[in-house]
Amino acid sequence: MRRPHTPTTCRAAGYSALELLFVVAILITGSAMAVLVSPQLAAFARASSSASELVSVLRTAREQAISQRRDMRLEFVAPRTVRVLREEIPGPGLTLLTEVQLEGTAEFLAFGGLPDTPDGFGSGAPVDFGGALSVQFTSEGTLVDQADDPLNGTIFLGSVGDPLSARAVTLFGPTAVIREWRWDGRQWLE
Repeated sequence: MRRPHTPTTCRAAGYSALELLFVVAILITGSAMAVLVSPQLAAFARASSSASELVSVLRTAREQAISQRRDMRLEFVAPRTVRVLREEIPGPGLTLLTEVQLEGTAEFLAFGGLPDTPDGFGSGAPVDFGGALSVQFTSEGTLVDQADDPLNGTIFLGSVGDPLSARAVTLFGPTAVIREWRWDGRQWLE
């Protein structure tokens, strides 16, 4: 004997047009959101990547200074180059160990109107070490100036015209603690 078709038995065979329409609407909404959000996320990731790259160069320079028992001089060449040079013994020679170009459109840049980081090491210039003529890690791991005095400083990064790309890297001279900061539109966050 054949069973009569009921709404329950018909539904088991597939999806209704309303259910399919609902799924398609969700997919379209999700795709639209992804298209709108992706450029902002990509810009955020590029800015953070440049700051992380700078932190990596600085940490490596400090580690080399300690392991090789030689001072490592840092040079920040506008708009986006970082150089690490080893001071030779006997001096006065310098050997270029590393030269890194910051990724993407990031460059040494201090946006007007943004305050200093919470560390307060300076915001007068994109690379601010208080007017020091040279900046270097000693073989003990300390960050010092040309007179071998401990030195604090801040390096500001960003993409021209995009204040939300603002990043900063601070260095505390006596212990060479390196901190990375990002600007969220209202304040610096670590």
